[in-house]
Amino acid sequence: MSKALFLALLAALLGTACGPVATSGPVDLSDRETIRIVATTGMVADLVRRVAGERADLEQLMGPGVDPHLYKASERDVLALADADVIFFSGLHLEAKLADVLERIEGRIVTQAVTDPIPREDLLSPPAFEGNYDPHVWFDVALWSVAIEQVRDTLVGLDPAHADAYRANAERTLADLEELDAEVRALAETVPEDKRVLVTAHDAFLYFGRAYGFEVRGLQGISTVSEAGAADVNDLAAYIAEEEIPAIFVESSVPQQTIRAVQEAVRARGFDVRIGGELFSDAMGDPGTPEGTYPGMVRHNVETIVEALRG
Repeated sequence: MSKALFLALLAALLGTACGPVATSGPVDLSDRETIRIVATTGMVADLVRRVAGERADLEQLMGPGVDPHLYKASERDVLALADADVIFFSGLHLEAKLADVLERIEGRIVTQAVTDPIPREDLLSPPAFEGNYDPHVWFDVALWSVAIEQVRDTLVGLDPAHADAYRANAERTLADLEELDAEVRALAETVPEDKRVLVTAHDAFLYFGRAYGFEVRGLQGISTVSEAGAADVNDLAAYIAEEEIPAIFVESSVPQQTIRAVQEAVRARGFDVRIGGELFSDAMGDPGTPEGTYPGMVRHNVETIVEALRG
């Protein structure tokens, strides 16, 4: 990477740049042993890894416990992005603070939002999100499966010599996720309908609720940029106490103190609600663990929810 390009990208990172970065277009990757790929979140990286297979020299920017709503690129990230052949990100404003850097790179390097092919009518647009779409589509396994097609088609376009391998990997991944979707649905149905209320730190699980029949209440909005106030805590606590909801949940990428405050406010109303466990919302678990994969994360979440709400 040239010094001029690095300085331009660093300026974008710091919010001081103007004008586009000079572009050279994508290169022919067919004779490469591997493709340099950068993925933003763990969920995106897991999809890319499954479809690209051994062709991927993959770097994931956001690790376990990292909130993508608040994430800012470091100088090291800028270097990785500028050196990539292709960048995959979730999109729908999930990686909001990376937008400037991605826009500056676009044209020189292929950048692709994996949610682009999802029909807009299938996306949720809650009033609190002011006309934007809810980006947490991976909690509906069937809907997230559409992103596989985008990863496949992008890789085939960049590296047509290995198109058959990408298509075979994508087909196998689609079949695996179809089984996962059925597994989640079957587990969700074991919870009595009147107990299917999921209360978490922020509204990351609306797609999960729609797909698998849960009412979802979040203390914060869809983005963790918003902050919950005392009135939000008290309103949610009153609802939990009135409905006698047995459990509420913390999230691995969101500080726990706000949901703990809800628990205390519920107890002050004479009802004891317990913490049902930790869910993975905007970030997956540690590498090398089942929760460090997308299917493992989904299984962990639904098993934790079902066990706590069934009592």
